[in-house]
This record gives sequence, structure tokens and C-alpha cells, in this order.
Amino acid sequence: MKRLEIRVVGGVLLILFGVLALLQSLGILEGALTLLWGLLFGAGGVLFLYTFLSDRTNWWAIIPGFVMLSIGVLLGLEFVAPDLGGNWGGPLVVGGISLAFWIIYFTRRDQWWAVIPAGVMLTITLVIALSNLWEGFDAGGIFLLGLGATFGLLALLPTPDGRMTWASIPAAVLSVVGLIVTASIEIVHYIWPISLILAGLHLVYRVLKPRP
Repeated sequence: MKRLEIRVVGGVLLILFGVLALLQSLGILEGALTLLWGLLFGAGGVLFLYTFLSDRTNWWAIIPGFVMLSIGVLLGLEFVAPDLGGNWGGPLVVGGISLAFWIIYFTRRDQWWAVIPAGVMLTITLVIALSNLWEGFDAGGIFLLGLGATFGLLALLPTPDGRMTWASIPAAVLSVVGLIVTASIEIVHYIWPISLILAGLHLVYRVLKPRP
């Protein structure tokens, strides 16, 4: 029965791909090739996720599954709304990769290492999204803070081997450096005028200071 269902699904997909390719060739549906590739990537992602759901020991299939699904959604978005896909395609794909590693950890607590790439990819997603929203956004401090939060979370989350207390060290270092970088970006615009004001106040104080 399962083999029959797979054949039916495969046949329907082939028909759909053929129709889209024909419409593209006839010029009836512009950009159908992009949609075709999106469906191919989406179908590939579904197959990998089916491999994982059929046997939970195949946790590795989550990674290519979500990567291909994310690319498929991106291609579909570029077909429907090209501007939206161009601006938010990066966060969409990188966020999908992050989600894959989070699922690996929450379904297999022994794979605690997955928290690190999950947090890094989530941080990159946030940085890209903020860069799209604010022109001239300096991402250095936010990126370091995100890495610090990732290791801090790793130190708190339970694993079969106990808590990873060692992760608190890079978490603290990265967080402090991130705060310094973020603060310096905000403060640097005010240092010069504040310095002038303080220098002026010092001169006025010295002039008005009562002499013995």
C-alpha cells in the first residue's frame, strides 16, 4: 500500500512538473521554472522529513529536510512576490536551518551540540532581518550577544551528560564583548560633544574658583 501511495504521489508530481515546464515553454506562465524548482526542493525536503518521521534514529535527515524546504519556500515566494523573496529570502533559509538544529536537540537530547549551530543560525537570521529593517545597522555587537546567549542557553539546558557548565565561560566572554561593542557604537557619537562640554566646565570652574 505504501509503495502504491509513493508511486501515485510520484506520478502526480511528474504531471505537475510537466505542465509547469510546458507553460514556461509556451510563455503562458512566466517564471514557472522558478516555481518548478521550488516544488522540487519542497518535495525533496518532505521526503527527508518522512525519512526521519518513519525512523527517529534518522535524525540527520532533519537537516537536509528543512534546508530543502526552506529553499523551496523561498523559490515559491520569489515566484509569488519577487521583492519580498529578495529581501527576506536570507532570513527565511537561515532560519529554516536554525529550526532544523533546534528540532534535533529537542527530539534527541543526547545531540546537545545542535544547540550551538541552532543559536548561531538564529543569531544570523536576526542580524539579517534587522539589517533589512534598518539601513546602516551595525550587527557586530548583536552578533556577539547572540553567540553569548547561545552558549548561556547551552549551559542551562539539560543533557544526558548533565549541564554543560563549561559553556558559561564563552557565554560570559562573548556577552561582555558584545555589550562593549554595542555600547561603543551608541556612545561614540556623544563622546566628542560631551568632552567639549566637560572641558568648558573645567575652564569656567578654574576661572571662577575662589583663590586663596
